Amino acid sequence: MEILKVENLTKIYGKDTTKVVALDHVSFSIEKGEFVAIVGASGSGKSTLLHLIGGVDRPTSGKVYIDGKNIYNFDDDKLAIFRRRQVGLIYQFYNLIPILNVEENITLPLSLDNREVDKNTLNDMLKLLGLQNRKNHLPNELSGGQQQRTSIGRALITNPTIVLADEPTGNLDSKSSDEIVALLKKSNKELNQTIIMITHNMEIAKVADRIIKIEDGRIVEEG
Repeated sequence: MEILKVENLTKIYGKDTTKVVALDHVSFSIEKGEFVAIVGASGSGKSTLLHLIGGVDRPTSGKVYIDGKNIYNFDDDKLAIFRRRQVGLIYQFYNLIPILNVEENITLPLSLDNREVDKNTLNDMLKLLGLQNRKNHLPNELSGGQQQRTSIGRALITNPTIVLADEPTGNLDSKSSDEIVALLKKSNKELNQTIIMITHNMEIAKVADRIIKIEDGRIVEEG
């Protein structure tokens, strides 16, 4: 089942002599439950692509369909709601709320949406993340790996249609990086979670089912 479809996605910054084509008519699709890595050097357009897929930014032209819906048909308010409910975002620098503990950070998307927290679901998530004994700790009381696991839990707690991970291991040591990649793979297999991961590290990308390589805003290899 096709869960994501990208059609001729183009993003241009500036004009005339300052014109920069960050993405140039990119098209591909992803099936439900796939784990896809998008790789490329710095400045290749991979992060721009991820932000457009997630509705964080709008394209110059092209379309993004998530679960059959063209997300750019939504106005900004509806797009923000759709993103909060259907897209899980994992960033390199965690973006945790410093005054909230692990449990509160994980359940934040539900709180913002005025949704009840299912305690069994939360406990299962804490177990999956290996954070049962850290649920009452604040972010500054956690290691980098534990903070990133918390951000992964926040992305997964709403059971989103897709999870977008932007260099999720970029701020971690090799041991913590391996743990985070293993956790993403586990959530992909056990929860059938569709994951799109941006990385410049080919070794990390190899855990994915499929790799899409980008250079100068274009897909140059897929397989």
